[in-house]
Amino acid sequence: MEKQNKLEVVLKYFDDFSETQLSQLEALDALYNEWNGKINVISRKDIDALYEKHVLHSLAIAAICPFDDGARILDIGTGGGFPGIPLAILFPECQFVLADSIGKKIKVVQEVAAAIGLKNVTAIHTRAEELKGKYTFDYAVSRAVAPLADLWRWGSPLIARGQKSDELPNGLVCLKGGDLKAEIAETGMQRIVQAWSVHDIFPEPSFEEKFVVYVPKLN
Repeated sequence: MEKQNKLEVVLKYFDDFSETQLSQLEALDALYNEWNGKINVISRKDIDALYEKHVLHSLAIAAICPFDDGARILDIGTGGGFPGIPLAILFPECQFVLADSIGKKIKVVQEVAAAIGLKNVTAIHTRAEELKGKYTFDYAVSRAVAPLADLWRWGSPLIARGQKSDELPNGLVCLKGGDLKAEIAETGMQRIVQAWSVHDIFPEPSFEEKFVVYVPKLN
């Protein structure tokens, strides 16, 4: 019952999970608490709010850009698996590559994915820019990893043109906070970048001044 209560913040906004997906989501609490005791992948002050601040936050990407079956998604700088693992649970027919330059964080991702039987996740210890020529994706996602200009520089060469979502053409969809205006200006792509308030999507207190930012792959 306690796990269900913790999941309630997610279930307020998503109500069509299968039994498998629900069990996978429920298992994340104990798994991340266990791994966080060994390797600090989630802020100590946030671990008790895992489902709101990490799982639901990750799923804001899905609210803006629900991926079609067969879509290939790269998570740049996944850390402990966010946003990649919640998205992979929600979209079991998509393929996810979760990349991070810190090996111990990738170890956590691999162990969590294996523990919940997540078959559509490949976790790789690498920098995103080192994937060029080895992988092609429909979308790149990321959460609070680097400035938007850097994310686009790393991700754009890996993203194919096309559209594998009913909502948005292929591109970069990332979670950002802070002064978006300056960060978007630094990209020189103000005309094509779009942003949505996470608080407008999920009106929870922790999402104030947090955004989903999208850059389409045009060429």
